[in-house]
Amino acid sequence: MYIRVTIAQLNSHLGNFDENLKKIYKAVDIAEKNKADFVIFPELFLTGYPPEDLILRTSFLKKNIKYLEKVISYSKNKNVVILLGYIDVEEDAYNSVSIIHHGKFLGKYRKQLLPNYSVFDEHRYFKPGKETVIIEYNSIKVGLNICEDIWSPIGPLHYQVLNGAQLILNASASPYYYGKRTLRKQYLSTKSYDYHCPIVYCNLIGGQDEVVFDGGSIVTTSKGDILYECKPFDEEIITIDIPIEENLRTNLQDPRRRYIELEKKDVKIIKISNIQPKRKKLKLSKITYNLNKENEIFKAITLGLKDYIKKNGFKKVVIGLSGGMDSSLVAAIATEAFGKENVVGILMPSMYSSEHSIKDAIALAENLGIKYHTLKITDIYYSFMSELKDIFKDHPEDITEENIQARIRGTLLMALSNKFGYIVLATGNKSEIATGYSTLYGDMVGGFSPIKDVYKTEVYKIAKWYNEYKGKEIIPHNVFIKPPSAELRPDQKDQDTLPPYEILDEILKLYIEKELSVEEISEKYDLNTVKYVAKLVDKNEYKRRQGVIGVKVTERSFGKDRRMPITNQYKEW
Repeated sequence: MYIRVTIAQLNSHLGNFDENLKKIYKAVDIAEKNKADFVIFPELFLTGYPPEDLILRTSFLKKNIKYLEKVISYSKNKNVVILLGYIDVEEDAYNSVSIIHHGKFLGKYRKQLLPNYSVFDEHRYFKPGKETVIIEYNSIKVGLNICEDIWSPIGPLHYQVLNGAQLILNASASPYYYGKRTLRKQYLSTKSYDYHCPIVYCNLIGGQDEVVFDGGSIVTTSKGDILYECKPFDEEIITIDIPIEENLRTNLQDPRRRYIELEKKDVKIIKISNIQPKRKKLKLSKITYNLNKENEIFKAITLGLKDYIKKNGFKKVVIGLSGGMDSSLVAAIATEAFGKENVVGILMPSMYSSEHSIKDAIALAENLGIKYHTLKITDIYYSFMSELKDIFKDHPEDITEENIQARIRGTLLMALSNKFGYIVLATGNKSEIATGYSTLYGDMVGGFSPIKDVYKTEVYKIAKWYNEYKGKEIIPHNVFIKPPSAELRPDQKDQDTLPPYEILDEILKLYIEKELSVEEISEKYDLNTVKYVAKLVDKNEYKRRQGVIGVKVTERSFGKDRRMPITNQYKEW
């Protein structure tokens, strides 16, 4: 005995109902052709996720229902049961999955556990559901739930299984950060083993502003083994047969569940009688994907960048090429995402730019095959200083003159953006953004910041992996070995004002992502260094609030993940 499920791991476009509908129809047709019992889509696939304050617009909610009705109509001559994420609207809004079959809306499941941490803010928009739903499909009991519902120790999954569910179908939109894919697989395997119940976990893929959904949908067996894993960071529609009789066999051999007390809980049974034509059991090889860290993060950033540009209607990107590591990696990512013909590099040397940096930038552009231009900023800079000389007299040169150079470069990039419709890619990394080692209205300008959540040490590792992946030197060797420098004054080095990146990044991870105190971090690192880094992080919150969004790849990124007040007097340094 088995249930045949089609997993539609697809990339939804928020608010683009027509495009999402085409994908829904295609997946339904594939499921029908494969004689599937169910086709399941990711969480809120019809609308796109997360809709945020669009949910507060009744016109958006009505359109969502209108397009749900189109799917219901399309299902008239289909034998497959369609499980589609949408927003249910009655006296309030509910994050829901519809149950559609033979042109009829048979019911829905409303998400009960609404996450309100990290990038999530679902309590702002949705009312939690109360009913636990089980679909009784030809006498087989199937539990249906949504994303967070499966992560709680006691929740809908618990009650569904203890009320006889033999299979769990979960529609998810689980955002990516490095380590999440491993955590997800371990957790779902454990849940399947503990409850002796296979789980189909259908996850969204694609970029939505700073969030990336990695897909990696999983099917587990009642023994906790991974039966199948979908491609990470890619669309896939796969049909798989899931054995059901293993539940009973496992329960008989391992009767722990008999002693679990079942609390009273509303359980709604939706009965579906469906006669499937004769079908041969599918032969599907077990597949799992294990990517190394650099490959995984590179794929996440590439997907996030590609979707941000594509879904917002831009055609080309422009990048300031300094000959440094950050701009080199961003150019490589952009070229992989859009093709060399859609990436433009701009060299903007000043009187302080080294000859080797200019050569490295040109070599990178030629290795990538992208078009590049050189715009010298020296004369522009001296023109600025000429205008400012009377006001600046009797004041020595300082960081002001350095920032003017960065702002000239930002102005030139934005001029090209305005004139040709390019979107500027900022090239700052997380270490710089954390410590304020970046210039407002200068190197921080842009429409998107791909490596915003990547620490400097990780930038080097990903760049090294990229050259190995390409099988040749794309990012020039000299970029790896020269000391990092903004080149805004003679012989300037990043380490003139910052601790070595190997130390800085570890302190930042503990302070930003783990929220450890200065005192706790100083047990491992020099106290004065830790205080200095913490001071830089705290003082530059005002800069980050004005910064460009970028792809989230760590557990705690700047932005929605970390909402620190700018105006506050709490200090640890």
